[in-house]
Amino acid sequence: MNDLKISVITAVKNSVSTILSCLESVRNQNDVIYEHVIIDGMSADGTKEVLSDYLNNQTLIIREPDFGIYDAMNKGIVNSKGDIIGFLNADDFYANNNILFSIKKMFQEDTLLEACYADVIYVDKIETLKVQRYWKSNNFNYSLFSKGWSPAHPTFFARRSVYERYGNFNNKYQIAADVELMLRFLQIYKIKTKYVPEVWVKMRLGGISNKNLKNIFIQNQEVIRALKSHGIKVNLISFFFCKLLVRLSQYFNK
Repeated sequence: MNDLKISVITAVKNSVSTILSCLESVRNQNDVIYEHVIIDGMSADGTKEVLSDYLNNQTLIIREPDFGIYDAMNKGIVNSKGDIIGFLNADDFYANNNILFSIKKMFQEDTLLEACYADVIYVDKIETLKVQRYWKSNNFNYSLFSKGWSPAHPTFFARRSVYERYGNFNNKYQIAADVELMLRFLQIYKIKTKYVPEVWVKMRLGGISNKNLKNIFIQNQEVIRALKSHGIKVNLISFFFCKLLVRLSQYFNK
């Protein structure tokens, strides 16, 4: 059985306080061939120096200006070489050292599998052992995106061939391009995917999509716009009610 290489892509800018845990969680992964592609949008807070200290033959660092996080992620896709592509934000880290091995094994055992995803827990920005929310996903069905659901993007891994056929992130979305991409892959192009009911990633609170009410509002607007652009009808009452229920369940399930 041919081994598979996994590309983990991290877009970073001025994350000196968190990037090390991200780097270490990738480097500590067991029994897997991987590369860590890091797109640094000209950090000026010490992130550059941390990255330089961590450079090895499994790490590619591209340091140049970009037009936002999804532009950086697209650069990561273009410059990556792996068979499987995933993304890990600079504030986030893997829940244990066997995540990438488990993902590789799934794709090896099912050659028709095109993508997979799992659960996330949100942790305190400083005290990362303190769980704030549990993002428990579920098996995909075609009614879910219109109800405000999406997989947790840091747990979403897809074959390179999926990106080659169906495209990368759409930069016209500032905050919800990851949701639009997964919507496009799962619902529009109907790729074969698998949900794994395990925690794969720990996310620090305060990411771009949830750091304040303004960003939450913009993200929801963009998700609704993405749904409509793909011809999916949206009942706004149902959309926001379901989003509220999901958010409440994340706090109660922690």
